[in-house]
Amino acid sequence: MLTSGNILQERYQLQKQLGRTAAGHQTWLSTDLHTQEQVTVKLLAFSPQMEWEELKLFEREAEVLQSLEHRYIPRYRDYFSIDRETGSGLPWFGLVQDYIPGSSLQELIENGKRFNESDVKNIAKNVLEILIYLHQLSPPVLHRDIKPSNLIYGDDKQIYLIDFGAVQAQAHVTGVTFTVVGTSGYAPLEQFWGRAVPASDLYALGATLIHVLTGIPPADLPQKESRIQFRDRVSISPHFISWLETMTEISVEKRFQTAKIALECLIDQNNQHFLPSQSAKINKLSPPKNTRIQLEKTAEQLNIYFPPGLKSFINQYNPNINKWIYYSSIFVIGLSFPVVLFPLIPRMWNDSPVFGLVFLTTMLMLLAGIIVLVNQKTYVNINPNQLEIKRKLFGLVYGLKVGKTSDILGVFVYQNKSSRGVKIRSETKSYTIIENIKEEECFWLAQEIQDWLNSR
Repeated sequence: MLTSGNILQERYQLQKQLGRTAAGHQTWLSTDLHTQEQVTVKLLAFSPQMEWEELKLFEREAEVLQSLEHRYIPRYRDYFSIDRETGSGLPWFGLVQDYIPGSSLQELIENGKRFNESDVKNIAKNVLEILIYLHQLSPPVLHRDIKPSNLIYGDDKQIYLIDFGAVQAQAHVTGVTFTVVGTSGYAPLEQFWGRAVPASDLYALGATLIHVLTGIPPADLPQKESRIQFRDRVSISPHFISWLETMTEISVEKRFQTAKIALECLIDQNNQHFLPSQSAKINKLSPPKNTRIQLEKTAEQLNIYFPPGLKSFINQYNPNINKWIYYSSIFVIGLSFPVVLFPLIPRMWNDSPVFGLVFLTTMLMLLAGIIVLVNQKTYVNINPNQLEIKRKLFGLVYGLKVGKTSDILGVFVYQNKSSRGVKIRSETKSYTIIENIKEEECFWLAQEIQDWLNSR
């Protein structure tokens, strides 16, 4: 276990841990013994529980930071790894940056500090200047995790942007990436579809400024039609309210196009870039090739039909599978139960009734799962009043879920170790629309649903 006083790479002496970090992550205030300067050492433990994506993000952070040079972004110094012996049984990866004396905005809020309109506008200007620099690089660099804990109010009264652990350097700003990162309440919906654009950082900044003004995390503020409701909790100018509402528009098309335009509008109250014609844009996704999802949209309702799922499940691994292979696999699986497995049950029952019962139960559950997978159909209907999700098996409706359309907060793409899919989140619960579909189908479907909701 790493403790204060440990020396890493015969150079960096750990002093004290900084902030709250996720499991397997540590950030230390340290001393560079070569220069006697204070530095920040960010560490990632390479454990069996860690997903490879975490290491890829950590390496990407180091790679991107090496290329950045901005006075309000802590400077990159070093990147290293330490072995199991030094790391108390685990290999660790380390990233070293300049240390910025000060406190995060999150710490200041928790300690009771309140910010007035002038304070918050100055914070906005400082961060927008940083974003102008990042977004104008080639390729553009997106931070993707702007929030109060990642903004340091330095002892020099300046704002510093830290923690590039979610950073994305895009070859094409509107391209798709499945690395879904960000913090709920601050990250906009398109980021949860894996489609972050520069305007996504603007949303996160807007949500952060609302948190700073109100003292309340945006996820805990009321929402109406997926928009953060904060007007009644602040005493600021109408222009600044409108500016913040534009920054946090749920639809990326209605936000400012760039950080530069956002800064110009903040400074100049007569700037006409509030107009939608100057908004950000995100490319419209076309229906994925060979998708079996059927979607019908009108002004009054959205209907989605998902056919039986085994082929979709197989297709996410091999989209070009032949239909004869598909049906043959069903036949072989179905035949294996009565011909191969069930005759074994009496023999097992005689040898051990308990084991025989467990085996029979397991086989029946597996068979039931395959039957559902092969035959289940899913129907989704969304109209101005109601969201309805129902599953059908042999014509029988089950698993009916109903919610109010007005309660919907947004549409999200998710991925875990076993599946990926699309969810709709409301004020009180989440609804799984579909899972085990191809990556491009997830993005396309999430965008289609959100576009319909935005058009209401």
